[in-house]
Amino acid sequence: MFIHRHIKQIAAMSCVAATLGFSTLANADTWRYAHEEYEGDVQDVYAHIFKDYIEEHSDHNLKIYRFGELGESDDIMEQTQAGILQFVNQSPGFTGSLIPEAQIFFIPYLMPTDMKAVINFFKTSKAVNNNFPALYEEQGLELLKMYPEGEMVLTVDEPVTSPEELKGKKIRVMTNPLLSSTYEAFGATPTPLPWGEVYGALQTNMIQGQENPIFWIESGGLYEVSPNLIFTHHGWFTTASMANKKFFDGLSDEDQQMVRQAAEYAFSETMKHITGLAEKSLAKIEQSSDDVTVTRLSAEQIAKFKERAPQVEKTFIEMTGSDGQELLDQFKADLKAAQQ
Repeated sequence: MFIHRHIKQIAAMSCVAATLGFSTLANADTWRYAHEEYEGDVQDVYAHIFKDYIEEHSDHNLKIYRFGELGESDDIMEQTQAGILQFVNQSPGFTGSLIPEAQIFFIPYLMPTDMKAVINFFKTSKAVNNNFPALYEEQGLELLKMYPEGEMVLTVDEPVTSPEELKGKKIRVMTNPLLSSTYEAFGATPTPLPWGEVYGALQTNMIQGQENPIFWIESGGLYEVSPNLIFTHHGWFTTASMANKKFFDGLSDEDQQMVRQAAEYAFSETMKHITGLAEKSLAKIEQSSDDVTVTRLSAEQIAKFKERAPQVEKTFIEMTGSDGQELLDQFKADLKAAQQ
């Protein structure tokens, strides 16, 4: 009787242990994270810092998918909203079709040119850190962190120094109505194209130019087919890391806090990474090609582009209404505070 009871107790304990073991395995999930860039680019750096933090502070694993592995930007956003992906990193250049207010980053000459001021803005902005999360939530997304990647640089088939010289040139833009409005204001013909088609379109003269941060122009080899770099100082490339809202809400409080801390840590370390990155990337470009020209617009030349910015701001308000006006006012107040 004793032996039989003892065997039953051991069997029961084994069942509990097996259940606990299964529970531990079930809680140690593998999460999927997709971004828009290549190996070693800024979003990839951010993603791997995020991954390392999560894996160091939990039993979870993070699988990262780079550009093209799961499709284009629109594809990975759809997969995140559907819950196939748990995390996604996407620029407001594409998210703007879902969240019109996110297009605010494409109003030219709104952002400062100084990197320290830009980074301080993203750290302290009420518009970015308080207003935007609610807008993303409406689309089933938990906004984790918005961050800058680098100053936007225009590449064209010949050097240009004025809006008049851009007239008739087809400039590739992301699928973003306000960005199209910006290049219309600049005198060009905006041409929306998915990223995967840009190199070939430049090579065949289907388009005559595009804009991107210097590191991306170097990484994607765009200077090979669009060798004239124009520093217009009109804006910064901004991106955002986010989670599927339903997935995030289903996490324990501890895991939610850990994910937020991972995003903050990745932001901090990525800001160190981008400091000096543009200069290094430009040096690589100039070493790789004798065809490259670099045009840095003077204050007088910039003024000709800048005077066209108010019409883009007007378009933004027309697209977003009173809520957009309120956001823009907060944005400007935050920018002013960040530069003091």
